[in-house]
Amino acid sequence: MNTQTFWRKCSSCKKEIGLNSKYYECSVSTCTGQRTGYVFCSISCWEVHLPGAKHRDAGAIEKKSPMKAEPSETSNAPVVSGMGTSSSSPQRRIIVGSSNASGVSLTKNPTVKSAMSNEVLVVVSKMKQYIRDLSEMNTSEEVNQILSDIIRTECEKAITSARAEGRKTVMARDFKKD
Repeated sequence: MNTQTFWRKCSSCKKEIGLNSKYYECSVSTCTGQRTGYVFCSISCWEVHLPGAKHRDAGAIEKKSPMKAEPSETSNAPVVSGMGTSSSSPQRRIIVGSSNASGVSLTKNPTVKSAMSNEVLVVVSKMKQYIRDLSEMNTSEEVNQILSDIIRTECEKAITSARAEGRKTVMARDFKKD
């Protein structure tokens, strides 16, 4: 019986991924299915498969290989019980393309502009009514754009916070002040 010192081979470079080692898996379900089961030794190997896979939105999920392999009855490849992450280390999704060359997370990508960059982001009638109810005052039209700019700034900060935690979802906790 052959005993292997590695878990599986990288789907891109064929480098051995050792037992109890960090590896990456594509977040798209068709890449992690039983038939495909792609695993990657590094982020760069994961990125190599993207052009051929043509995913619209994908991320690399950091996982840990099993601590030991069990030999298969039908082949020389090991069958692993408990594939995936161990209970001691949680999954970590890594969003590729959200940082600059130095690896520093960007608050806002200067080459990408939103169609909403100059739009009013508040419901003006409700905001005016709120101010009128509290103070019996009218509201200038200039307030609409200023409040929208404040909202855009806070959203950019929240996006940075979500990226720093490896999420693709901005949550309420991303807006909380320290």
